[in-house]
Amino acid sequence: MTDDREPGGTDRAAAQAALAAAAARAGFANAADPVTGRSVLQAVGGVRGILEAVIPGFAFVLLFSISTLPVALGVSVGMAVLLVVARVVQRSPVSPALGGLLGTALSAGLALWTGRAEDNFVLGLWINVIIVAAFLISVLAGWPLIGVAVGFLYEEGTAWRRNKRKFRAMQWITLAWVALSAARLAVQVPLFLSHQVALLGTFKLLMGLPLYAPLLVVSWLVVRAAFPEGPGHRDAGAGPAGQS
Repeated sequence: MTDDREPGGTDRAAAQAALAAAAARAGFANAADPVTGRSVLQAVGGVRGILEAVIPGFAFVLLFSISTLPVALGVSVGMAVLLVVARVVQRSPVSPALGGLLGTALSAGLALWTGRAEDNFVLGLWINVIIVAAFLISVLAGWPLIGVAVGFLYEEGTAWRRNKRKFRAMQWITLAWVALSAARLAVQVPLFLSHQVALLGTFKLLMGLPLYAPLLVVSWLVVRAAFPEGPGHRDAGAGPAGQS
C-alpha cells in the first residue's frame, strides 16, 4: 500500500482531504449534531446563505417578466456582486458568495451571447446531469460518492465499504441524491426546450433549497444511523462490500 510519504502519497492525501472538505461543505459535518431548525439552517449557510442562493434567481425571474433580458440578467449579476461585497465589508468568508457570483455571471454571459433567455439555466441543468451520471456510476461501481466523502470526513477512509450496513446505507442515500437531480431534470428540461423561461426560473427556485434541505436532513439521519460510533472510529467491518 502506498504511504503518504511515498511518491504519489501526497496527491492521494490531498484528494482524500478534498473529499472530506466537500462532505463538510455539503453539510455532512453536522450529521453528528441534533437535527434542529438551527442545525439545518447552519448547514445551508444560514439566512445569508439562503438569500445568496435565492436573490439573484428571483431577481431574474421577476425582471424578465416585466422587462428585457439584458436588464434581468444585469440586475441578477449585480445582486450577486452586492452579496459578495457585503461579505467583504463584514469580513465574512467570501467563497460561498463567490461561487454563486461565478455561476450567475457565466450563465448570464451565455444567455447574452446566444440571445436566448433559457440559456441562463443551461449551467444548472448540466450540473444536474453531471450529478446524476457521476453518482449513479459510483453506485454501480460499488463506490457511492456520498459514502466516499463521508468516510474520509469521519476519518474512516474506505473501511466502511466492508461493513454491509454502512455500504448499503451509503448506496441508498447516494441514489436519493441521484433522484433529486433526476427530478429537477425531468421538470426543467421540458420547460427549457419549450422556452418557458419564467416557469423554468420559478421551478429552479422551488426545486432548489426547498428540496435540498429536507434531503440533507434525511442524509444526516442515515449517516448517523450508519456511523453511530461517530467521527474518528475505524470499523473494519465484516465481509467484502456489497455481499448479501
